[in-house]
Amino acid sequence: MIDTFIITICACISNLLHAVWRTLVSEPAGLPVPNEERGPSFRQLMEDLSPRQLAVKQLKQQFLDALLANDAQEVKQILHAAKLDIDTVLEVDDPSMMLASYKQGYWLPGYKLEKSWAMGIHVCVMYNAVETALVLLEEGAAINRMPNGKAPLHVACEASNDDCVALLLAHKAKVNSLSLSGHTPLHYCITSESVACAKQLLLKDAKVNMPSDNKEEDTPLHTAARFGVPELVALYLANGASVDAVNSLQETPLMTACFWAFDAKEQLYSQDHHLVCRLLLDHQADPNLREEDNKTALHKAAWNCDHILMQMLLEAGAYTRAMDINGCAPIQYLLKVTDVRPMAIPELCYQALLNHNAARIYPPQFHKVLQNCYDCPRAVEVMVNSYERLKPTNKWRDAIPDDCYKRHKDFYDSLFAVCANTPRSLLHLTRCAIRASLDGSCHRGVAQLPLPSPMKKYLLLEPEGILY
Repeated sequence: MIDTFIITICACISNLLHAVWRTLVSEPAGLPVPNEERGPSFRQLMEDLSPRQLAVKQLKQQFLDALLANDAQEVKQILHAAKLDIDTVLEVDDPSMMLASYKQGYWLPGYKLEKSWAMGIHVCVMYNAVETALVLLEEGAAINRMPNGKAPLHVACEASNDDCVALLLAHKAKVNSLSLSGHTPLHYCITSESVACAKQLLLKDAKVNMPSDNKEEDTPLHTAARFGVPELVALYLANGASVDAVNSLQETPLMTACFWAFDAKEQLYSQDHHLVCRLLLDHQADPNLREEDNKTALHKAAWNCDHILMQMLLEAGAYTRAMDINGCAPIQYLLKVTDVRPMAIPELCYQALLNHNAARIYPPQFHKVLQNCYDCPRAVEVMVNSYERLKPTNKWRDAIPDDCYKRHKDFYDSLFAVCANTPRSLLHLTRCAIRASLDGSCHRGVAQLPLPSPMKKYLLLEPEGILY
């Protein structure tokens, strides 16, 4: 009889476990089971069993709705009547991750996070709900807490809500506080609309040279240079920012701006980044400083095939023969990318380098120029005209695809005609003699010669479309 009782108890427990399991697992593959047949979900069962939890959830949602609507009276009523904790943590829609900040090395899922944790004050500054934010602060809301890695001041700066920044600073928000990712409020000023926020931070003694507390160690000036905000760069420089500050990779703000001046995805050049570089150079930024791989700002501009930045750097005294850790000078960086920068004008880049005493490609290796520049004959022309004479090798013709040769037949026929053992034209030899006499200062020397403008352009390797 005891055995029968034990068996009955075990069967009941087994049936109960199976029932619970069916509520927890997802629907099996196949046709969905109608709601009325499958019964209530586990979540519904829990809500039915926990009316107190359901009431709290509804109250939090009511509180969040009032915050999003900037309904200060409703917020005050909820806090007083319902006795809701003013610093309660809410789950808020945050597809742009403005409320979240994660420490480097933390594991994150591969999909994009759509929600973040935040307190009411975070929600207010995110949506510029100044009136509601004032109510919360007057009721004693915590001003420096970071439920998901950012304090309210970080969020206000990233959202460019300068009224909220002023309100937070007036209530003693920490002006140099670090987010979980190691950034100060100044690091979150990344648009021209956030200049007013940055001004207020600086008036409250924000540290303009404080590096981020992470592996990059960028200063706010690095951040402004990366995002290409000339107004912020000018503001930081006027407030004592170190123009040649280096981060953990030994990169200066000038190097950062040169690198990010080109959008590889959109194949566009940024005029704002160009203006940032102009500002930095006008404040005596050193164009010849080297980062950890010995690259200079000119290497980065050459990699982008950015003739405007290259000319700017060269006029500021950038050294054209500086070599990186692999022994590559800027002209070699330029060669590597000439055929993958469709929006660039590469012949201007080669002209700028060669007129500022860049080392030419070793003649027996000139076929590499053709391999990289075959579809840009004007760039090839500039390079060829920098030599007094150039002898072709068997690799030259193989480096030029047949279809490209047909497209630029007149030019390539002239190339193979003039590059032989016979001397080139007297005019070209005169050009080479004058350039050699200027001893690497062609850009300055030619400008001072009493010659007509077309002759000066000829001396500075201006391409004509054919070789003589």
